[in-house]
Amino acid sequence: MEELDVNVSSSEGFGVAGKIVLLSFVSAVILMAILGNLLVMVAVCRDRQLRKIKTNYFIVSLAFADLLVSVLVMPFGAIELVQDNWIYGEMFCLVRTSLDVLLTTASILHLCCISLDRYYAICCQPLVYRNKMTPLRIAVMLGGCWVIPTFISFLPIMQGWNSIGIIDLIQQRQFNKASNSTYCIFMVNKPYAITCSVVAFYIPFLLMVLAYHRIYVTARAHARQIQLLQRAGNPAEPRQHPQEPRQHPQEPRQHPQEPRQHPPDQHSTHRMKTETKAAKTLCIIMGCFCLCWAPFFVTNIVDPFINYTVPGKLWTAFLWLGYINSGLNPFLYAFLNKAFRRAFLIILCCGDERYRRPSILGQTVPCSTTTINGSTHVLRVNSWKC
Repeated sequence: MEELDVNVSSSEGFGVAGKIVLLSFVSAVILMAILGNLLVMVAVCRDRQLRKIKTNYFIVSLAFADLLVSVLVMPFGAIELVQDNWIYGEMFCLVRTSLDVLLTTASILHLCCISLDRYYAICCQPLVYRNKMTPLRIAVMLGGCWVIPTFISFLPIMQGWNSIGIIDLIQQRQFNKASNSTYCIFMVNKPYAITCSVVAFYIPFLLMVLAYHRIYVTARAHARQIQLLQRAGNPAEPRQHPQEPRQHPQEPRQHPQEPRQHPPDQHSTHRMKTETKAAKTLCIIMGCFCLCWAPFFVTNIVDPFINYTVPGKLWTAFLWLGYINSGLNPFLYAFLNKAFRRAFLIILCCGDERYRRPSILGQTVPCSTTTINGSTHVLRVNSWKC
């Protein structure tokens, strides 16, 4: 998101060693974001099975947004941070800031759409999910992720709506007489700060919390349900009916007339394990998202109401903490998925046959597929792997 109220350069006071450490850190963040998001996009383009899963359309679009953040936004912020000077002019400062707001907001809205897609996939019946997540609706949601941010980025920033009432303060902080340096200052008034933060963070955050909480509750309920079925179908000690006559060991055992409860099949057990793992992963996803973006957007709203007294170094730290989220997203939404990991190994190992899916024609055990958490899983009847 935008870098606000940098009245003191964040790199001021750093020695040569400090700047080297700072440059190494931001370079590692940029490189991680570029490589991770590129790998996600290439994997989906090359793997036909990944293209069949609806959730992956959101993941690819998310990776594209994060890739643009790491290519068009982060490098210029890193250069200004290390050089303690903005050398690209006032107009490009506005363009870079607009891209910053646009792309980071688009990234957050994609995370919100992924949470809604997983909500319908896990908490609703398959027919409901197919009716909700039609190709047209997916296209509309993806379009909204890119169009909505333009109304809080290029439109108001290029028109100067964000600086109404604080133009003099912005001009004072754009130039540092002591160091003879110019900075790309982007400050916002109270109306813009509230509107931008609500649209870009607080509404998506609320929807993600509601969706993931419902997913977590549903997954835990399914896990308990199947555990009860397992206990009922596999008693510790089989009881003998009191009126049942004692049989000779060599005689064939007679089955009682009353129906027996059968243990759940491996389809149900696999679903239990998958949903339990998904529920645990939700804590990691929400924790990383809040850790990366909450400090920035809380400060973004508070700063205009405390007369813009938040230190510039604190703004920079919160800004780059949000940028780190663009590098973490490939690991949270793709690398934790078994199908993506297999595709990554194939790409990185130059198509090594060991990591390819076994051919269906070569299977001797019947298989079935099920869609869980937006991903298609192949199940064997008598084996865990297919």
